[in-house]
Amino acid sequence: MRKLPELLLPASCLEVLKIAVLYGADAVYIGGELYGLRAKAKNFSMEDMAEGIRFAHAHGKKVYVTANITAHERDLAGVRKYFEELKEIQPDALIISDPGVFMIAKDVCPEIDIHISTQANNVNSSDFNFWHSLGAKRVVTARELSLAEIRGIRTKIPDDLEIETFVHGAMCISYSGRCLLSNYFTGRDANLGACTHPCRWRYHIVEETRPGVYLPIEENERGTFIFNAKDLNMIAHLPELIEAGIDSFKIEGRMKTALYVATVASVYRKAMNDYLESPELYAERIPAYEEQIKSCTYREFSTGFFYGQPDETAQIYDSNTYVTGRVYYGYIQEVREDGYARFEQKNKFSVGDHLEVMHPDGSVTETEVLSIRTPEGEERDSCPHPEEILYIRCADPLHAFDLMRSKN
Repeated sequence: MRKLPELLLPASCLEVLKIAVLYGADAVYIGGELYGLRAKAKNFSMEDMAEGIRFAHAHGKKVYVTANITAHERDLAGVRKYFEELKEIQPDALIISDPGVFMIAKDVCPEIDIHISTQANNVNSSDFNFWHSLGAKRVVTARELSLAEIRGIRTKIPDDLEIETFVHGAMCISYSGRCLLSNYFTGRDANLGACTHPCRWRYHIVEETRPGVYLPIEENERGTFIFNAKDLNMIAHLPELIEAGIDSFKIEGRMKTALYVATVASVYRKAMNDYLESPELYAERIPAYEEQIKSCTYREFSTGFFYGQPDETAQIYDSNTYVTGRVYYGYIQEVREDGYARFEQKNKFSVGDHLEVMHPDGSVTETEVLSIRTPEGEERDSCPHPEEILYIRCADPLHAFDLMRSKN
């Protein structure tokens, strides 16, 4: 019987962690309020982190906590205190890139596994064996590795050292995500979790003797975003990923919505299970997976570095925006006995609208909105204010953690 790799999803907050778990993730990686590389994500308080770990463990799933900053001297005392707090709630692993932070973790909480972040630039078997000799359980490959290189590394490292690899999501223009552009332009350090994503900006050039004269860099009439890479998407290449010896399929996106997490988790889960059942069934359904993965916000897709150095087709030249497959309205938090469902509304919709409901098993149904009420019982024709808590009643029964989205 084939053994599938772990499916590892991101979560920006407690609610998204629960959705990731219920929609197909085997494990979830999260960041606390300090020392991760997504300072602009909502991130987890220590209380939410503890609750998320309890929820995941109750469902037989794991939680990994990122602490993958490049630490300055001023950070070290706080890192030690942070790990002392994490020791009490026992995540399944810590994701670390900095050797100094690694040694603090080994000292403070040696019973918690350590995974080495992609930020550590792990590109050869000696890197992997070095970290294994220090006690690391898993190493995340640099995004710049090809499948052939990963296969070669697998043959030269111990069997008990796990390989984790990004298979889906945004690609950083800088080597293994170690970018200096954000810090240079804005003072926000990407290596301390505060990246402003300058790779998505539009650029011009200035000739030395003509200061103030901005010359456009153009590939076509709409301009060029010279650093803007397409998103990674390997849903059609699972057999090669499995054959390469990868132990964990990692999805990028700790700043993405619950709809993104639910969609990607459910589609990859379905594809992986189909492959386990029958490689022929999986191959037959690849076009359907590709279409389903586009039902959330995404950029154009490529296969990144997996098949060698990317060519010009892996670059976006005319836009820095995402493609929106569906509009996300929110997820059902609870359902009352009278049939009204509580949820935090994300985008506007109205009574009479026909919406899609995405269920934790990955299935999608359609329903009509019959009624909208405020928590105080006031009837509404529509819900124009994002982030508002409302109650809705639909033509079909709703259940906790169902996601609401627009139709095509």
